[in-house]
This record gives sequence, structure tokens and C-alpha cells, in this order.
Amino acid sequence: MTDVNLTELTAELLDEARAAKSGRAAQTVRGHTEHRLRHTVIALTGGSELADHESPGEATLQVLSGSVRITAPDGEWSGAAGALVDIPPVRHGLIADEDSAVLLTVALSE
Repeated sequence: MTDVNLTELTAELLDEARAAKSGRAAQTVRGHTEHRLRHTVIALTGGSELADHESPGEATLQVLSGSVRITAPDGEWSGAAGALVDIPPVRHGLIADEDSAVLLTVALSE
């Protein structure tokens, strides 16, 4: 069983994101070939974004710290720490309104 302290990892990744030119850092904490779910912590500095990209399939986004927006052709969703949302099954982007970290969980195909 894997034990990950998300609070500590969030702090580490936010430090990495602040030092990175892109303003972001990420680490997959669980979910390689032996799992059906992949969990990735993504940290973004305020104003940084993940440009529009295709939906990974069934997935959720949990805001661990800060506040973010998911943008999609049919609208926008805003969430702060503690929020959990289904990722839209369409092309979308992610914008950090302030230094933020999220947990992306993606269902992997068999």
C-alpha cells in the first residue's frame, strides 16, 4: 500500500513550480501499469495554466490548495481548496487564480 502525505507533497511541488519557468510542477503519486486509477498532484503558480488539451476520459479534479478554473467551450468552473469536480469530457484548460495544487484522478483503461 502506498502512503503519500499530500500536504507535504503539495508544499514541495509548489516550491518547484515557483522556481520553474513554466510556473508548474507535477508528480504522479499512484497509478502505473498495475492500477486502474492514476493520481497526479499538479502545482501551479498564480496566473499559470495548463493550455487547452483533450479530456483524459473519466477523471476528477480535487483542489488541494488555492483556487483554480477549468475552462471549456461550454463554460467555466471555479473551485477552491476542498472542491471536487468531474473533468468535462471535452477539450478544456486549467488556470490557477493563485498559487494552487490539485489532485487529478484519471480512470485508466484495462
